[in-house]
Amino acid sequence: MANKKGLNAVLTGVFVIAGIAILVAGVFIIGGKDKSFKKTVLVNAVFADVNGLAKGSNVWYAGVKVGVVKKVSFIDNGVLVSFSIEEDVQQKIRTDSKVKLSTDGLIGNKILVLYGGTAAAPEIVSGNTLQVETALGTEEMMATLQGNNKNLLEITNDLKVVSKSLAEGKGTIGKLLNDQTIGNSLQSAMNTLNRAGNNAQVLTSNMAEFSKKLNDKGHFMNDLATDTTIVASLRQTAAQLNQASQSANAVVESLNATTAKLNSNKSPAGVLLNDPAAAANIQRTLANLQSGTKKLDENMEALQHNFLLRGFFKKRAKAEEKALKDSMENSTLIK
Repeated sequence: MANKKGLNAVLTGVFVIAGIAILVAGVFIIGGKDKSFKKTVLVNAVFADVNGLAKGSNVWYAGVKVGVVKKVSFIDNGVLVSFSIEEDVQQKIRTDSKVKLSTDGLIGNKILVLYGGTAAAPEIVSGNTLQVETALGTEEMMATLQGNNKNLLEITNDLKVVSKSLAEGKGTIGKLLNDQTIGNSLQSAMNTLNRAGNNAQVLTSNMAEFSKKLNDKGHFMNDLATDTTIVASLRQTAAQLNQASQSANAVVESLNATTAKLNSNKSPAGVLLNDPAAAANIQRTLANLQSGTKKLDENMEALQHNFLLRGFFKKRAKAEEKALKDSMENSTLIK
């Protein structure tokens, strides 16, 4: 009887121990602690503010859980967070990788996220301290959103004022929207610009046509642009024109000098042209010559009627008539 009671006690103890073991295993499995017995390396990071991160928080890399936070403690320059990383992903994480705070979901628990790193850097080992990237927390994001909302409200109020001014026709743009005259003026200006653009297009076409003629063999403009003989002839002609211009300038200068002399009272011609007294003397001399010529004609007429010289003048008249007759006969024979 005593042996049976002892056996029952042993069986009861075995079942209790087995139940406790099953219970502990279930707790580890449900709590995600089934990896607690894997080999890990311990890495550190120093944060200014951990925003609620606590011991047991998960560590993620590339969307995969690779460790847990082991310790959170204060140091002189911030908060030291020590966390474990599984040994089988150790080679994936480099000493130049970065760590930042994040959340598991929108409002979930705080977690650590590892990212970055280059192949040139060595892999992490226990005791390494990774660089921390400061991320915006919920409070900072809310403060930023609040500031943005305030700015948006101010912009909305300004837009209301501007739209009201536009509707009332205030300012240049308001007048432009409400004044038909300004619209017509702008339309006219646009039409003018359109015509100017068309004219520019025509000018461009003409320039293209002119350029094409420059490239056409046998065309005068092409010959003018490429034939050195024509260019030499043009240069020679230009030189001759220059020489003729210089000669004309010399003639003009000579005429100017002559004109100056004619306008001066120091030369005889200038005296005749500019001195009224000399002109009066010349007029009197001409009048005297005309009067003397008239008197000489009268004297000759009187001599022809004088009986002493009448025979002489008659003989001379007959001789002139004979000479005229002989001349007419000679001209008739020649014909």
